[in-house]
Amino acid sequence: MDAEAFLRTVDVDGTTGPDGPRLAADEPHPDVQSVLRTRRRFQPVALSTLGARGARLLERLGLWLQDADPPAVGSAVDLTAPGPDGGVPIRRYRPTNTGPYPTVVFYHGGGFVLGSLDSHDLLCRHLTAESGCEVVSVDYRLAPEHPFPAAVEDAYAAVEWAATGPDALDSDGRLAVAGDSAGGALAAVVSLMAAERDGPEIDYQSLIYPAVGIRDDHRSMREHAGYVISEDDIRWFDRCYYGSEIHRRNPYADPSRADDRSGVPPATVVTAGFDPLRDGGIAYARQLVGDGVSVRFRNYPDMVHGFVGMLSESEGVERAHEAVDDIATDLRRAFGVDD
Repeated sequence: MDAEAFLRTVDVDGTTGPDGPRLAADEPHPDVQSVLRTRRRFQPVALSTLGARGARLLERLGLWLQDADPPAVGSAVDLTAPGPDGGVPIRRYRPTNTGPYPTVVFYHGGGFVLGSLDSHDLLCRHLTAESGCEVVSVDYRLAPEHPFPAAVEDAYAAVEWAATGPDALDSDGRLAVAGDSAGGALAAVVSLMAAERDGPEIDYQSLIYPAVGIRDDHRSMREHAGYVISEDDIRWFDRCYYGSEIHRRNPYADPSRADDRSGVPPATVVTAGFDPLRDGGIAYARQLVGDGVSVRFRNYPDMVHGFVGMLSESEGVERAHEAVDDIATDLRRAFGVDD
C-alpha cells in the first residue's frame, strides 16, 4: 500500500480501518525489550527529576558505556557555521568515495534539551555510509538555557550555510534535511521556513518520528507513553523548550500548525508502533499529503521511540539498521543516485 492510500485508512486517533495494516505489533521486538531493560537500570528517576544538567550527565555516561562499531566514512571533521548568536558547531561527515556529494543537514533529537554531536555520531556515520551523501550534523542551542526560537534560528542558519557551498563542504548543490524526534521537528520547520522565505532550495526532508502535532488524546499517547519517554518527560521537554505558552501555536515551533505546507519538499516520514509520538507523525504526514506534498511513509510496528539510534553492537537492534538503510534509500532516490 502506498503512503497516500495508507494514510487515508488512518483515523485521527491512530486507529486504522478494517483493511488498514496494524500500526503496532502485539508487543515490542525482543531486541528492543532487552535495550529498554538495560536503560531502565541506568535511569531510575524521571528526567524532570534529574533536571537538564543531570539528564545530560546520564546521557554522556550512556555514550561512554556504549560499544559502538561505526562504519567507515571518508572523514569526520568538526567545524563552525555562522549563527545568529555566535558560531553553530557542526560535524561534517564525508563518504569514502570521491565527491562532490549531495548534502544532508541533520538535526539530532533529545526533546530540544538533550542530544549533541556525540549522541548521534554513530547514526550520522551509518547514514553517511548508507546514503553516499555528505552529512552535516548540527549542534543547535538547547533549552531551557536557550528556549524557542534559539534551536530554530540555529537550524535555519546551518542550512543556509550548507546551501552556500563553502570551501569546507564538497557539495554538488543537492540538499536535504533530516532529523529524529525534536530534530525531525526542526527539519520540518526548516523546510517550511525555506519555502515561505524563498530560502535555500531543499530537495528532500527525512522526518524520523518527528515531535510534531503531539496531542494528549492521541491513541499512541494513551497507550504507549512510558516506552522510552513518558507523558511527564514530554511535558517537561515542552516546558523547557517553549518557555512561554504564547509560542505553542507558532508554526515555526510546530509546523503542523501552519496554514499551508504545499511549498515544502517531498518527505519520508518514519514512525514506530510503540511510540507516543506516532500519531502526531502520522497526522503530519496526512497534512503534507493533503497539501499536495509527496510522502513516503514508513511505520515500524514493533519498534519504539528512538529505535533508529539503537545501532551499537551491545544493543543489537537489527531493525535500526534496516530503518537507516530505508531512509538512505529514499535519499538516494530523491537525489537520483544509483544504489
